[in-house]
Amino acid sequence: MGHKSIRQTKYSMITILTRVDLLFDSLERFWEHKRTERVAANVLIITFLGMLALIELRRQGWLPEAFVALVPSNHYYAINVAFSMLLALEVLALVFSLANSVSDSVGKQFEILSLILLRHSFKEFIYFKEPLVWEVESEPVLHILSYAGGALLIFLLLGVYYKLQKHRVFPKSIVTTTEYISSKKLVSLLLLAIFSAMGITDAYLFLTGEQVFDFFALFYTILVFSDVLLVLVSLRYSSSYQVVFRNSGFAVATVVVRLALTAPPYIDVLLGIGAMVFGIGITFAYNRFEHTEVHTELS
Repeated sequence: MGHKSIRQTKYSMITILTRVDLLFDSLERFWEHKRTERVAANVLIITFLGMLALIELRRQGWLPEAFVALVPSNHYYAINVAFSMLLALEVLALVFSLANSVSDSVGKQFEILSLILLRHSFKEFIYFKEPLVWEVESEPVLHILSYAGGALLIFLLLGVYYKLQKHRVFPKSIVTTTEYISSKKLVSLLLLAIFSAMGITDAYLFLTGEQVFDFFALFYTILVFSDVLLVLVSLRYSSSYQVVFRNSGFAVATVVVRLALTAPPYIDVLLGIGAMVFGIGITFAYNRFEHTEVHTELS
């Protein structure tokens, strides 16, 4: 009876993971389709131009009173809105990348960090007056240089990070590898559901005139927990010390990135660069360790 129960449980788990695979793969194909990319790009363009038009209508006093409070009066705000939407698209790509190798998904998180720093650069423009006056705008300019310089340095370090990656898959069995990938896909689908709920909630708060939350900072907080969860899941399939250390180290890098998102100017850039350097150090040490020991890794 016990053996029968175990077989039924295993069969149910396989059925669930199979459905997860089908759902995830269909969503990923839709997301990566060229038509979807074009539609997303068109939405960004229309949103940017639409925000510029709405801002100008408010400045001219042609907007109905009900919409005046929702529309800013500074044209530079349109850049921030468009870039925030671009970041949301990148976060979606990150969610799908979690089902790939751990190192690739971490690299994607650093890509988003560099874009967030660039977004902060554009965000500083909303403090500019029209036309620009240097005596008034000197501090925002320094912030822009800091954010842009940090983003550029992370961009360059990402090239080093990706060059160091050596994907090695030495699975114990095909079934084990399939189960591990399916487990990561399940985590990705859960993150996708959370991302969608957060986006809907944030949009509702904005449209009702209530205080919105820091979407990307909160999502990175959730990523910290998802990275830890993936580390624990990987233990079911590989308990190799170097693999556990690498994945745990990457989770620490995610925590530092989360801290960077809420740190004051200049400190946030230093934390982001530090997390990137730490990720490169983890990768370099892992590669050196792999040369000295033959081990089983699930990437």
